Amino acid sequence: MQIAKLTLSRTQMLVIAVVFVWWVGSPVSAPAQSARYAVPKEHPRLLGSRERLQQLARSRTDAYKRVVRVARELEADDHSKMISMALVCAIEQDERLGKAAVQLAMKYVTGPIKKGHIPFGHDLARCAIVYDLCYEYWTEHQRRKFHEYMNKTVDANVRSESHVFHNGWYGYKNWGIGLACYATYYENDRAPAILKALEEDWRTRAAPALDMAGDGGGWAEGYYINYWLYEWLFFCEVARHCQGVDYYMQAPKFFENRAVAGMFETYPGVRIYTSRRPIPIGDGGGRVFGGDRDKTLSARRILVNRFRDDPSHQVVHAFSELTPRSSVGVYAYKDFLWRDTTVKKGDLQSFKLSHISLGPGYLYARSSWDEDATYFFFKCGDRFTAHQHLDVGHFLIYKHEELAGDGGHYDSFGSRHDVNYHLRTIAHNTVLLYDPSETWPNIRAGDVSGNDGGQSHAWPHHNGAVSDPAEWQKRSHLYDIADIVAFEDRGPYVYTAGDCTRAYSSDKLAYFTRQIVFVRPGTFVIFDRVCSKNAGFKRTWLLQAMKVPIRIGGHLVITNGKGRLFVQALLPHNPQVRLVSGSELYSYGGQRYPPTRETGSAPKCRVEVSPSEQKACDYFLHVLTATDSNTTSVGEATLEVAAREVEVSVGETTITFTTTEIGGSIAFFGRRRQFTNKVASEPALSTLQPHLDSTFFSTKNLP
Repeated sequence: MQIAKLTLSRTQMLVIAVVFVWWVGSPVSAPAQSARYAVPKEHPRLLGSRERLQQLARSRTDAYKRVVRVARELEADDHSKMISMALVCAIEQDERLGKAAVQLAMKYVTGPIKKGHIPFGHDLARCAIVYDLCYEYWTEHQRRKFHEYMNKTVDANVRSESHVFHNGWYGYKNWGIGLACYATYYENDRAPAILKALEEDWRTRAAPALDMAGDGGGWAEGYYINYWLYEWLFFCEVARHCQGVDYYMQAPKFFENRAVAGMFETYPGVRIYTSRRPIPIGDGGGRVFGGDRDKTLSARRILVNRFRDDPSHQVVHAFSELTPRSSVGVYAYKDFLWRDTTVKKGDLQSFKLSHISLGPGYLYARSSWDEDATYFFFKCGDRFTAHQHLDVGHFLIYKHEELAGDGGHYDSFGSRHDVNYHLRTIAHNTVLLYDPSETWPNIRAGDVSGNDGGQSHAWPHHNGAVSDPAEWQKRSHLYDIADIVAFEDRGPYVYTAGDCTRAYSSDKLAYFTRQIVFVRPGTFVIFDRVCSKNAGFKRTWLLQAMKVPIRIGGHLVITNGKGRLFVQALLPHNPQVRLVSGSELYSYGGQRYPPTRETGSAPKCRVEVSPSEQKACDYFLHVLTATDSNTTSVGEATLEVAAREVEVSVGETTITFTTTEIGGSIAFFGRRRQFTNKVASEPALSTLQPHLDSTFFSTKNLP
């Protein structure tokens, strides 16, 4: 990943937590890290003793009332119903409810053994919770059947979901196995050995993967973290409670930053059913409302409870408390278990406005913590797993609504649309370089027929996935494809730079670097250098517009709901600008790749900007301004081009980029500051006032 070559403080990157919290909301003091102890012999134990659960019912009365209603009155999916019934049974020692929960569990216990890429872990988990919380209402015969079902499921899935960078690295599978082991620890002879094997695999393979691909709290798999992280955290809490095992401290670069990154991975605004939408990264995307939004909320809560004495986590708690209830009513048990209002609230409004996660190469920034803030995301990182896209250099811009989005639909993994459009570079806000002779192997076992001119898919496995950190390191020359090489947040502006070169075939590309200056509250200046190895290869700058733009003066204007994005192309001179929409949107190279189904609101137009002249190297310079939709115009940016630099002026701000290296400067009111040559993990808001002089250094000489 070449992160070592950057100048940055790892101490700043980590949110250091020094107090270990015993259990979510528990009045018991925290044990030391080394204080592993024997699993309690009595039931219930997974979620605490009966007395602790009864105490929670008294202190979290509103949430508990809703859990009772789900358990006794409401229609619900088996997962929610069984967990709710088991909780109420344990708290109130309700025999009728307990026996009813056992009968629901027996449907899975006596059913076929599931294996492979289906959520068998969820089946195990819900049955384990019922086994533990309703233990006295299982007959001996039923308990033995559960042990047999558990052991056979484990044996059938030894090789299932074994890639630790994939599917939330284990939330899909091992949370269920782990809960079943703790639930049956003394009754099932195999439980201790299975649990020991799980922990060893986690320690040697999965934890290093988290700290590699999740350094800073982002996760290279992208949106899939919203589907599976919550389950793994559920298991981590059970392990801490039942045995004093702290999985968090085995991957601190991820866990100590994940709650903060998770907060930054939501678009501004509280929307449908008082939920927040996570941003789209890779597969998935949450364009329509789903239970994954409640999982992200609960995941943040679990981590906040664990690191409750850390000021940053207290800020995350304040943020989460703006949406205090799960949006799905039958998920009341999540609020009951994880929402602890005794955590101190931090000052959200004074918290940093940007965050970087170098593991996946993610940068997040906002104009403020107001719900109508402008939002920005930039991606420039390495390859780890199948759910990633060929989208190095991609960015998102949001103001009231998505304005620059993520193209295509995740209609099916490996579909014709998926492998030829949705995951390909053409569906993202980055750059194409068209070599007519270039070909791609099949991706995700799907039939690749399109040459979009995008990034390469040059990995041994058709999914583009790697099994664990050892394999990644062995073939790092293949997977180390991009770096964020500069980042600073000075308050009035955020600056970042990315080297995207290695994401493309070396047969066609000499270099592609991207520099972005986000001038708060809503202006983005994007400068790209693209140099090909053949002057005849067409170069195209892409923008995925959520609505078809119209022309107003020298701008293309994208309006989506209450948000508007003004786009001005300054370089190349006299560009060819093509708006691709309607029936042509999912077409290129004479072929059509329409989705088999739509997955919600997606970009309606692909903006393509190409130079009019053929030459080996081109500069692309765009100014994008995000505003309210009632804004009818923004000021024209002006450009001056010299031999080794280009200068763009936007209002009172002047930005200069050098053309021979990654670097430049920014001036406020005539006083200049050069851009930094490093990745600064924390915003240095106190070091710059708009009138002060400053310098931002070059980071890399270019050919």
